[in-house]
Amino acid sequence: MKLQKRKVAVLVEDLYENLELWYPVLRLREEGAEVVIVGPKAGETYKSKEGYPAKADKSAEEVSADEIDAVIVPGGYAPDRMRRHQSMVKLLREAFERGKIVATICHGGWMLAEADIVRGKTVTSFFAIKTDLVNAGANWVDKEVVRDGNIITSRVPSDLPAFMRVVIEALAEVK
Repeated sequence: MKLQKRKVAVLVEDLYENLELWYPVLRLREEGAEVVIVGPKAGETYKSKEGYPAKADKSAEEVSADEIDAVIVPGGYAPDRMRRHQSMVKLLREAFERGKIVATICHGGWMLAEADIVRGKTVTSFFAIKTDLVNAGANWVDKEVVRDGNIITSRVPSDLPAFMRVVIEALAEVK
């Protein structure tokens, strides 16, 4: 359990992609990390694209970037909803600015663009949001996983094993 004493916020909103939320949550817990599911409202239940529930442990307003080591943004259509909540965008931006790990998969890159933190960074995502990321100043590449400093990105659910290997490695580097 190499991630004991690490705390990770996994963002949630309606229409998240099941695997892209639950695979990271379970892998990180398996490695000993404390995982907090963070939504717009604490205690609210958000449903995946298929209706699978995820209850927010805390609201984004209750979480400080100083108290976490990483933020993970799953895909699906949830990031389009997340970026409408300033508290969620602020948490992501502040985590990035403090050098915390910011990891997104699939449509999660929408949050990187909304937080204005991809300018000059190399990232990947689901191909449909490539133009959004390029317009936000990113260098977009089609790769399974990309790490550029403290930003880690992947494309689709089948990339999850590689994505989580890199996220876990990055968290293990945190002092």
